[in-house]
Amino acid sequence: MKRIKRKLPFLLLVFYSLQSVGQISNNTGGLLTDMIDTTTRIGKSMLSLTTRLGKIGFSGYLQPQFQVAESKGAGGNIYNGGEFGPYVNNRFRLRRGRFRADFSHLTDDGRLSTYFVFQFDGTERGVNIRDFWGRFFEHKWDLFHFSAGVMARPFGHEVLLSSAFREAPERGRMSQTLVQTERDLGFMFSFNPRRKNSDFKWLAIDVGIYNGQGLTGTAEYDSHKDVVARISSRRRTISRSGGKLSWGISSYFGGITSQSALMYTAKTENGVPVIKKDSSAANIGRTGARRYFGADFQLAFPNKRGQTEFRAEYIWGLQTATAMSSATPGNYPVSATGALLPLYTRSFDGAYFYFLQHLGSTNHQVILKYDWYNPNTKASGKDIDPKKGFTGADIRFDTFGGGYIYYVNQYLKLVFWYEHPINEKTAVKGYESDAKDGVFTLRTQFNF
Repeated sequence: MKRIKRKLPFLLLVFYSLQSVGQISNNTGGLLTDMIDTTTRIGKSMLSLTTRLGKIGFSGYLQPQFQVAESKGAGGNIYNGGEFGPYVNNRFRLRRGRFRADFSHLTDDGRLSTYFVFQFDGTERGVNIRDFWGRFFEHKWDLFHFSAGVMARPFGHEVLLSSAFREAPERGRMSQTLVQTERDLGFMFSFNPRRKNSDFKWLAIDVGIYNGQGLTGTAEYDSHKDVVARISSRRRTISRSGGKLSWGISSYFGGITSQSALMYTAKTENGVPVIKKDSSAANIGRTGARRYFGADFQLAFPNKRGQTEFRAEYIWGLQTATAMSSATPGNYPVSATGALLPLYTRSFDGAYFYFLQHLGSTNHQVILKYDWYNPNTKASGKDIDPKKGFTGADIRFDTFGGGYIYYVNQYLKLVFWYEHPINEKTAVKGYESDAKDGVFTLRTQFNF
């Protein structure tokens, strides 16, 4: 009953959104599942050409940055663009270097038929594919489209918000942990009415089936497939002042097949948090659950010069990972000697909140952000003790961040950002008090 009460505000918000009446904004918001939007800064500067076969567009961006950490090694903080070395407290990085090609084929009457995307990421650490997917649009009802390939999974808002558009330099700890690299290999079925007279053009329903480990792994390591679904609304006007609201409800049903007879689960027994050991031979082939549920909204009010925006998202569920990390492993976990390691299942929750405000012009923007991620809701504080089987993977983090963005022109923006995580005080070595893991980032983003 308490859990239902905690989620009631989100359910009421979604219900209100479903009942609201308004006009649809042309701005898709820069989500990874969207096609290039020509109304945005990046879309307007996209290079394109038309052939007899269709339209081809090219776009890209790069993000050189300089960072200073509060201490050498950044207190183990890996969520601001990767791990700092044990003797490193400042660094230059090319965080992302993206190049994207979009191809669209139109029918004889000008309707989109087939869409293809290829995008790669090049940094000082190597070159990797980020998107490689195709999409087919049916035209009997103009209701559905189908996508297949390497693409973003339809879960949450921050996970789907492209790094080209996102104001904070990185996604939050929760987003990075639960859905690493955002992309995976699979298939997606989508409902999104396209006819001008449709009463449901504002609504999108996406359901996908994926390998599960994302691009953090080299290949599928079990036969279990993850099913990811999202129901979302485009921005719709909800007030005479021009306020616009969009929202989404997400679910993730997946898991990892155990290859070991040992499995562990975080529980509470007689009011005491424990890590429950199960050594049954029947555990081999059993699935450790990855079940996430989330709700998000984005609310924006126009000003004379710019807008004020609020964003929030709450996610809860079960996560199966390892003893030392709550992040989904890219490969099945093994020890240094090659022995199979046991899986750990924990209940978790987390959320983030954004406040964004233009400062007298759309070229100047200030951002405040707070997020938390609690990888184990069954234990807290000094109960998180290695003697009881707990590790650093069970520690809650609250992160406060803020910054300023200067949009120099449609091809360049400067980001000044500071972020400070606060860990709960536990009995785990290094986390008896708050770690010195704050990071300042100065980023430039060039795009075309």
